[in-house]
Amino acid sequence: MNGCSFNVKKNAITALIGPNGAGKSTIFNLISGIIKEDAGKIIFNGKDITHTSPEQISNLGISRLFQQTRLFGNLTVKENLLLAVNNEDTRFWKNLFSINKTTREEEKIKEMLKLVEMEEFENKLARELSFGQKRLIELARTILNPHSFLILDEPVAGISPKLRKKIAGILLNLKKSDATILLIEHDMNFTLSVSDSILVLEKGEVIARGTPEEIRNSPKVLEAYLGGQTKS
Repeated sequence: MNGCSFNVKKNAITALIGPNGAGKSTIFNLISGIIKEDAGKIIFNGKDITHTSPEQISNLGISRLFQQTRLFGNLTVKENLLLAVNNEDTRFWKNLFSINKTTREEEKIKEMLKLVEMEEFENKLARELSFGQKRLIELARTILNPHSFLILDEPVAGISPKLRKKIAGILLNLKKSDATILLIEHDMNFTLSVSDSILVLEKGEVIARGTPEEIRNSPKVLEAYLGGQTKS
């Protein structure tokens, strides 16, 4: 990164865009504690989390959707979601074997499966799902993980237009429920449709920021990052 500095507004959807190598994934990895910074600070809810481990960061309320699938193929959809409801290993295994399983946990999983319209797949092994179905379950697990801040790495990459529309609706409904979301997404139509504000990165620097309309109408951004797209 190169002196990169920005704030993420609460209860809103903020997007990071820019070419490959701009630093988008590096920012997510820094926030998640996966890589360590050379300089600077990361402040979350007034707390300096710069030297915090990934596990501690998750426990503080930051839940991340990764670009690559991280479901356990030999577990069912329901069992994968139990990992999020109870993200302490010992509690997960107790729940997996029906020890101390609560009705509320079952209800939360059913509610989430209904949200992503995957109720009928509850007992299906994760390895048997299509790519798009896995993406929906990944998103469901990210949302189920106790959080106050969601960071989503390419939530609609490689999925059908129908599923993209579904995920857009999910994110907008989450915002209505006061969710704070930071996302990376190369699909500009999707990004412009769901975001409240957009940050444009180049070589580790924020070179532009604004509303979707402002970014859409910026000649510099259109030329460099949106391939000359015009308003639709």
